[in-house]
Amino acid sequence: MSLGSKFTFTRFSYHSGDWDTDQRMPSNLLNSLLEYTTIQIDPHEKVIPLDSNDIFASPFAYISGHKLVQFDARESANFKKYVQNGGFVFADDCNHDIDGLFAKSFEAQMAAIFGPQALKKIPNNHDIYHSFFKFDKGPPTTNFELNGWGDDLVHEYLKAIEINGRIGVLYSNKDYGCEWDYDFKNKRFLSEDNTRFGVNIIMYALNS
Repeated sequence: MSLGSKFTFTRFSYHSGDWDTDQRMPSNLLNSLLEYTTIQIDPHEKVIPLDSNDIFASPFAYISGHKLVQFDARESANFKKYVQNGGFVFADDCNHDIDGLFAKSFEAQMAAIFGPQALKKIPNNHDIYHSFFKFDKGPPTTNFELNGWGDDLVHEYLKAIEINGRIGVLYSNKDYGCEWDYDFKNKRFLSEDNTRFGVNIIMYALNS
């Protein structure tokens, strides 16, 4: 992100599945950036089709869904080029289920694009857990995991595809998108702001 430019929360749309999830989440995270950091922000989410060359203007992008992910040739080529050219994608499974349709199909897409061994567990002392706030135990747990939805597991790690020593794709089965999908004005009712890890993700993306 160049000096003086504003951070824009970019979401990738794609032809298959359902990409339009967690509609209040971007505003919530943007409010957190405004509250905790000095980053200049664009207050509006920007949705860009994955097959558009416009994706290459954004250093950070979010992608999610519940259903099948099946990129076409142009979407796959753009995704690969975006990541290899320094872009950061935060991919979040709304099913919070390692055996769900989104999880299986998205991981298959990553294997097809980057190779079968590219998506790997990251250690819980990775830099992303200390990029702004400190999460010494790794990724914070979501209420959806604790409530036993999805695969009834608490996922104790995240996965990532690293390019030249930095995360290019951060992949979560924890359903952070739904965890943060509420009006930011309601954060005052929480004992601890659960969007803080979202700040870490964005700060890592912008500074790594």
